[in-house]
Amino acid sequence: MAYKQLSLEERHYIYVERKKGALQKDIASALDRSPGTVSRELSRNTWQRGYRYKQADNKAGIRHKEKPKAVKLSDDIKTLITKYLKQDWSPEQIAGRLKHDGVISLHHETIYNFVLVDKESGGLLYKHLRHQNKTYRKRYGSAHNRTGIPNRTDIDERPKEANERSCIGHWEADTVIGKGHQGAIVTMDDRLSKLRLAAPLDGKKADGVTAAMIKLLKPIKELVHTITFDNGKEFSFHETIAKSLDCKTYFAKPYHSWERGQNENANGLLRQYFPKAMSLLEITTKDVLEAVHKLNDRPKKCLGFKTPYEAFEENTGIQMKSVFEIALMT
Repeated sequence: MAYKQLSLEERHYIYVERKKGALQKDIASALDRSPGTVSRELSRNTWQRGYRYKQADNKAGIRHKEKPKAVKLSDDIKTLITKYLKQDWSPEQIAGRLKHDGVISLHHETIYNFVLVDKESGGLLYKHLRHQNKTYRKRYGSAHNRTGIPNRTDIDERPKEANERSCIGHWEADTVIGKGHQGAIVTMDDRLSKLRLAAPLDGKKADGVTAAMIKLLKPIKELVHTITFDNGKEFSFHETIAKSLDCKTYFAKPYHSWERGQNENANGLLRQYFPKAMSLLEITTKDVLEAVHKLNDRPKKCLGFKTPYEAFEENTGIQMKSVFEIALMT
């Protein structure tokens, strides 16, 4: 996976945990980052007064703007980028396509900067990005549990084994939504093996999401110890899930997507097969199964270049590919 720059949220987490005396490797694990990323961040941005996350973020922004790559964009390249953006391609997809076609090798951040400059001059290219201009849109209410989710347990109470990824059975869950809120996919990821399970839905109502999750996880319920959700109303029936699977449920803090970083990242990978401009009403169980098989069958650096299927089987003796197919197709 291409390296993605640290966000201000992640830098704030590093700042807080370092003040607590946390080890770099533990911080990296919590953020689903490599230890080298955290080490470079601290060595590069620690001054006489220590590590300050806002100053680090500002310095990083300046460094990226000053990189020579910013001058690579000719009018012809800008025209191509604009064309692909208007087709709702992501900057990563555009950068990859331009390199594939032998046009130019760009980092996707260069394209993000191009969109930012366009926006600052009154342009509308940013509206074609996945996140558009929603930085300050409140999705789930405040951090004081005005989420509408009954008996919600905060992630701070999640057990040590889940936080440290010390065993199979600690899952993260979310939904991927189709264009215009047409259709959805519920996704689940095991934190240790990186195994992904998913199922298509006709919407993201709580009853449908609940039924799909139970159907997928029940065959391996003995390997479901905790599930960590975001704060979407589709997870309002988490107590039903917990009772059916005999597990504990937890919720990340609002606006702290990095607390479920593995699931967020994997959802981004799933968008390769189901892009944001696509309605998900017409996708089939077979479509989802094929896409998830491909993700679970890719070697991952964090697993020593084993695949999630291999890592899960090594830890449990279960060949999850066949179990997943049976659960989803029946």
